[in-house]
Amino acid sequence: MSTVDALTDQAMVVLQDRPVVPLSAWLNRALGECAGSGRTLQLVTPLESRLSLPLRTAASGNDVQWVVRNGDGYYEGLTGRPLKWSGGTFVPVPEARDYAPGYTTRPTAPVGSQLTLVYRIRHGAEGDLGGPVERLLQLVTGKPPAGLGPAEPLEHPWRRDRLTEYARGRSTARLIVGGDGPRPAQAICDFTASEGGGVAEVSTVTVGYAPEDPPPLQHLPTLVGALAADQPVASIFVQLTPGRADLTTEPRWTGAPAPVALAVAGAVAGPNGLPGQQVGPPRAPLTFFPLGDGRSQDGWQRHAMLMQHLQSG
Repeated sequence: MSTVDALTDQAMVVLQDRPVVPLSAWLNRALGECAGSGRTLQLVTPLESRLSLPLRTAASGNDVQWVVRNGDGYYEGLTGRPLKWSGGTFVPVPEARDYAPGYTTRPTAPVGSQLTLVYRIRHGAEGDLGGPVERLLQLVTGKPPAGLGPAEPLEHPWRRDRLTEYARGRSTARLIVGGDGPRPAQAICDFTASEGGGVAEVSTVTVGYAPEDPPPLQHLPTLVGALAADQPVASIFVQLTPGRADLTTEPRWTGAPAPVALAVAGAVAGPNGLPGQQVGPPRAPLTFFPLGDGRSQDGWQRHAMLMQHLQSG
């Protein structure tokens, strides 16, 4: 159980002092309250704390800010930007010109890699919604998912019909799906109701790899094609991020993400110098564009060139 440690017109401040802070049911409810009141949920932890992947995902948006306490100072856990308390909320230190010292300290565990696959699908007014995430997690872990729920720990064992019932009963829904394989894997699935009873899905599947266990990027075209064989996919974006294999995040710099590939629906010609490969079934093909090795930032230039080409086509 958590409590609100400070409540102002601008912020709800919650102190957490534990090794790993999850997106608990209480924090999830607090997030909803803040969204309704226009406040920011400011989560304050010591330097030694880490965030779970679902909470780190929430902190990447506008509704949650991770504030790290280090000695007498504070900083933003995901960016290293120094912060101070203004009386109503934590705000950036205007005279700061560098990262907070704690952000540049050495990570406490080996830095591996986190493989992220973001897919977009438009579902019809009827039918199952759980098939794509189940299939993708099975492809990357070798096993079906283990559980699902809106918060941590996941309160239900995996069932496709339970995910479908939950998502179809709401205008918007976010569910966490836990993997069950030799490597840590989680999916965060966002569903939005559309006109006519359809549902738009944007789901992010992340798998953790240790430094001595690099992700098998050479198999991505086959994997993407296998996913598309079950249900038409609008797009799949793949990137690699330096980070802990357990998928938790320290309040320290570990490296920048870099793109690996983008696959889009249809047989699409790419820009000059960026050829695509057709994958998936002929009835619902995808064009797979390699963008980089997931380590070089040059991949973002190819990504921008491809996106400009696709949007102008």
